[in-house]
Amino acid sequence: MEKARVLLVDDETEFLQSLLKVLSRRGLEVQGVTSGMEALERMDQARFDVVVLDLMMPEMDGMETLRRIKAKWPDTEVILLTALGSVELGLQGMGAGAFDYVLKPMDVEELVEKIRQAHERSWLQWEASIQWAPPGGDEGGEPGQGR
Repeated sequence: MEKARVLLVDDETEFLQSLLKVLSRRGLEVQGVTSGMEALERMDQARFDVVVLDLMMPEMDGMETLRRIKAKWPDTEVILLTALGSVELGLQGMGAGAFDYVLKPMDVEELVEKIRQAHERSWLQWEASIQWAPPGGDEGGEPGQGR
């Protein structure tokens, strides 16, 4: 299994830049954007195994971004970032297809572990789809790609 490709989505620029540095030092291949729309555009250009997505963003919020990601890239795992008072939103997000959620402010090691678990699940789902794909089917892309 290759290194996890992670897309961070958070409208708080300082937080985003800080988290990009920390996750890069942990050996993850990570990129960041500041809106849901930017996330969707970036995902059209490159494959990501895991998206770490803030729920509370202006314009397109995290729940709408999650729905669009799961509709177009069902094998991409999404970890939601939510504030302490919005645990219910995190649980709703899991019902909508998110892998898990993490409370802000967060323990970076907890986030890294959840990213690793989500990456492993993404790869297992991809391998299963390849193994069970009908001969001559269109399966065969890498995990994180829409089918």
